[in-house]
Amino acid sequence: MKRIRIGYILVLTLFLAACSTLQSRGAAQDSPHFKTLQQRLIADGFAENRIRELYAKPSVSFDVKSVSQYFVHKESKLNYDQFTDPDQIRNAKAYMETYKREMVAAEQAYGVSRRVITAILLVETRLGTYLGKSSVFNTLSTMAALADKEVRKMLWSQISGTTNFSKEEYEAKADKKSGWAYDELKALLKYADREKSDPTEFVGSYAGAMGICQFMPSNALTLARDGNDDGKVDMFNASDAIMSVASYLNNYGWYSGIDEKGAYDAVYHYNHSSYYVKTILKVAQLLKG
Repeated sequence: MKRIRIGYILVLTLFLAACSTLQSRGAAQDSPHFKTLQQRLIADGFAENRIRELYAKPSVSFDVKSVSQYFVHKESKLNYDQFTDPDQIRNAKAYMETYKREMVAAEQAYGVSRRVITAILLVETRLGTYLGKSSVFNTLSTMAALADKEVRKMLWSQISGTTNFSKEEYEAKADKKSGWAYDELKALLKYADREKSDPTEFVGSYAGAMGICQFMPSNALTLARDGNDDGKVDMFNASDAIMSVASYLNNYGWYSGIDEKGAYDAVYHYNHSSYYVKTILKVAQLLKG
């Protein structure tokens, strides 16, 4: 067991060192990393001046640290059980009371239980207190840039000694994720334009999910809702996040009076993990007390 632990620490150390080295290079060489990506975006109809302006920002860089988490083996497992702790349930009840008006409005609009909405916000971001620190724009741009064979080769040269992935597994995942990330990047740009926001300022998870309810940009663009009637859909606003979770679950089959299986299936769309779904429904039950 000690040998496994020491080996894991060594791998993690090498990984972080590689990330630090390439991150510093990326800050000075953004143009080569994102050159092909910018051309694709412009060809797909985004204004050239706007794209060039975004990728010239000092805050925009090739985010090795976030993206490499897709390829580095992690021994740790998520602990959703922590959210059933009495302190967490008390916090969730207080949050549900603080936003009672918004919760009632979401229930009336979409038929989704306020307890389930609260449970999701608790598990996703601890009720908005932990939103992630990664730049969503940088994460999605970096992953999308892996469609470029040279960029992909460069990243592999940096992380190959820090991952349990084979070269073939890395290539297969890079193929799949680069296409997915490109679609999400386009959605992010459209969402930001619609809301008159700067896409480079959104922070979120290493996977690109953002806001209190951790929506991917494609969901923010299509399923997020304005919960406080201010004319904006802001993923970092509690009222909008509450209404957006209700909209999302309703879109995937939730309705007032839904049965247990239907509830399970609807929440499963939010996160394809049985452990996650069971935790959400358990927390919702605990919030009844």
